[in-house]
Amino acid sequence: MTPATKPLGLESKPISLFGILLGLGCFALVLLFFRPEGADAAVTKMAAIVVLMAIWWILEPVPFAVTALLPFVLYPILGLQSAAKIAPAYFNSIIFLFLGGFLIALAMERWNLHRRLAMHVLVFFGHTPALLVLGFMVACGFLSAWISNTATTLAMLPVGMAVLAKLEENHDTKTLRPLGVSIMLGIAYSCSIGGIATPVGTPPNLAFRAIYTEMFPDAVQLTFAQWCFFAMPLSLALLFCAWVVLSLWLFRSPKSLKIDRSLLRVELTALGPLRREEAIVGGVFALTAVLWVFREPIAFEGFTIPGWQGLLPWATGIDDGTVAIFMAVLLFLLPGRSTETGEPTRLLTAKSIANVPWGIILLFGGGYAMARGFQDSGLSAWVATTFFSDFGTLGLFSMVLITCLVMTVLTELTSNTPSTQLVLPIVGAAAVAEQTDPLPLMVAATLSASMAFMMPVGTPPNAIVFGTGRVRIIDMLKAGVVLNVIGALLITVVVMWFFSGFRQ
Repeated sequence: MTPATKPLGLESKPISLFGILLGLGCFALVLLFFRPEGADAAVTKMAAIVVLMAIWWILEPVPFAVTALLPFVLYPILGLQSAAKIAPAYFNSIIFLFLGGFLIALAMERWNLHRRLAMHVLVFFGHTPALLVLGFMVACGFLSAWISNTATTLAMLPVGMAVLAKLEENHDTKTLRPLGVSIMLGIAYSCSIGGIATPVGTPPNLAFRAIYTEMFPDAVQLTFAQWCFFAMPLSLALLFCAWVVLSLWLFRSPKSLKIDRSLLRVELTALGPLRREEAIVGGVFALTAVLWVFREPIAFEGFTIPGWQGLLPWATGIDDGTVAIFMAVLLFLLPGRSTETGEPTRLLTAKSIANVPWGIILLFGGGYAMARGFQDSGLSAWVATTFFSDFGTLGLFSMVLITCLVMTVLTELTSNTPSTQLVLPIVGAAAVAEQTDPLPLMVAATLSASMAFMMPVGTPPNAIVFGTGRVRIIDMLKAGVVLNVIGALLITVVVMWFFSGFRQ
């Protein structure tokens, strides 16, 4: 999820002052009194920083981005690392991948391409109430694999509300309520589920890539195509399960309710014909996805699809971030005409730079800086040997399942990106301490960070649809409990299947 950057506002938010003082107090207590036996002083200092950042990220007394900047200040002050050494963590190649991907998403939103794609899906699916819900979920799932989950929800919610308003002209509220709940929860859940399908779909995925690379620079890294190979089928399976739970079980519409697809065609017609700018942005978007997927060789049983990077033997330093920025730069060069004034413009302008979520970029940087501190200070090894000494005796399946369940519960109550950045270094260190491959456990934790279905505060999509008044907390709880369990089990099975042969 993409947390919003909020103003400090101490004078109007007493809880902010409480959170600041609580974090600083716990920081001081750990620094003064935490003396783990046999551990270096760096462990104490790093533990104090982690406690402070965890409290401030959970209670949010200051913006997420401000908390993320603490390592840059505290590491040099406490003698953990120099400012020059920690600074690169705040703007590495993964950050450029996110920046380029978000700029492409901004272009889709600026020219309304995402709404057109969604409406075509709805017109195709909208025969019955259940299929209409499936249409919303497929559209949201596809879009959120590439653009912000929150932006997808905000784009699709007016469509859902408009469809329900039209249906209410001919049907009573009681008859329509199950469909309304299914559409609203379907939009929220599919945005979270779709985000796991690609490495750029949601911030926790990007956080995983950078933290795993930071902790294990010599290990084999997951490519874009490899992630999609296991995550896309998983996303589709979870999407189908969510649809069954919502439309065919918990909130099944009465058989008397019929859907007139002409309502959807009216919405699609209102968008007008496909504009040149939309077509160009769509072409850039599709080409970017192809370049990401086929950059490196893709091996199947018996044959290998060569990667296009091999055609450029001199350009060995290209990565997914390079592709993202190159394609984003193209959008700043390609011409278009403003939909408001008709004046010549570019597909992306300087205003687009201002709309980039720079607070999230700093949040990522803080997570990577924390991961580096965890590793270099020895805190991760101490935590792993102290709290996970018997973890490896459970077997890999149980370890993955427990990781999924713990992460799912945690992200119901806290923002999933900071939670991912806090948990991944610990999970990775615990796996190493138990002589277990850390990759499947860290991937499972990352995927589970997007499985917050029970509470309105779990994700922005949940909060947005809850704000419509068409969904009660009990509705979200009923569906969320079931989907949380299904999600943990499916993630465990898929991770065990894929990573059993990944190193071979």
